[in-house]
Amino acid sequence: MPSRILPFARLPPQRRDTKNRSSHIDDITDLQTGEHKRHSAAMDFLHFGSKEKRHSNSGQTTPKNKGSPRIPPAKPARIEIQMESPPCVFYGGPNSTGALFSGQLKLIVTDTEVRLTSIGMDLRAHSMTKKPVGKDCPDCINKFTTLKTWNFITEPTTYDHGTHQFPFSYLLPGHLPATTNCALAKIDYALQVKAVTALADAITHEHPLRVQRAVQPSPEKQSLRIFPPTNLTVNVIHTPVIHPIGTFLVQFRMNGVVEKQKTTLTRWRVKKLDWRIDEHSQNVSPACPKHWNKVGGEGKGQQHEEMRNIGSDSIKQGWKTDFDAIGGGQIELEFPASIRPGVNPVCDVDSPTGLVVWHLLIVEII
Repeated sequence: MPSRILPFARLPPQRRDTKNRSSHIDDITDLQTGEHKRHSAAMDFLHFGSKEKRHSNSGQTTPKNKGSPRIPPAKPARIEIQMESPPCVFYGGPNSTGALFSGQLKLIVTDTEVRLTSIGMDLRAHSMTKKPVGKDCPDCINKFTTLKTWNFITEPTTYDHGTHQFPFSYLLPGHLPATTNCALAKIDYALQVKAVTALADAITHEHPLRVQRAVQPSPEKQSLRIFPPTNLTVNVIHTPVIHPIGTFLVQFRMNGVVEKQKTTLTRWRVKKLDWRIDEHSQNVSPACPKHWNKVGGEGKGQQHEEMRNIGSDSIKQGWKTDFDAIGGGQIELEFPASIRPGVNPVCDVDSPTGLVVWHLLIVEII
């Protein structure tokens, strides 16, 4: 059966709403414009922050690449000092015979050989004041005194590879102050060596030398105090030397605690006993020629004093009271005393430079 072909019919074109279409396009355009503005604002914000960051970074100075640190050339030799004598100790006071020390100066040649024009060594005493007349003035702060000089060679000499020794010795005078470091000043000693090569290179070395003073044994120290107008007398006995570590015994006795009159009888009692150890230091700070006008002329200085407590305690019991003892009765007590750990006490010093350090034991009775 033949099929029937229907004619192709074109549908009529749909009517487009130009107004709505344009409105829709405008809405999309506005939306895209808003999104673009927000995106642009966000990008502008990010770019602004990055610009500020770049600006801040650009304000900082970038350290220049200095390269590797410059290493000084190796010396052809080095110097060492080996002490052979015991530590330097003065026995007794300023009238001590001194302290003898000896040692070896070692020249260790590391190259094949080295030619030296001089080898000298000085024993120097260094006095430093911690409260100078001129602040930050090195001449007011430091004072150096050369006690002894050694010249080991008198003409240019060539030394081969190896160790070369030069002996030395010296008797330190007994009047010198011991090595000291307190709140006002510092005193120390050192051996300073200087060798000069043929090329004018200096080889130096410094060796500190500690000097101490030992107190000779002596009888116990006794202090007597009278308290007028009463009949009270206090007697305190203790060892003459106090060591920084450990304790020492103090004997305390009070006499005349009973006063008899015609109609009255007075008895003294002890409620509390306080003791303390005070360290006193005194120093005269000299002035350099540039600051003489501050102290009134040449050879004058400023005097400074310092006091600190290095040990103390309170005792509220332990004494013995005897009102019937001969001499008006007495009160006796023996207590241990010591220096507080960690205070680093300084030994007694009486230096010609003006530094003086001494200690006092103070007992207070209530």
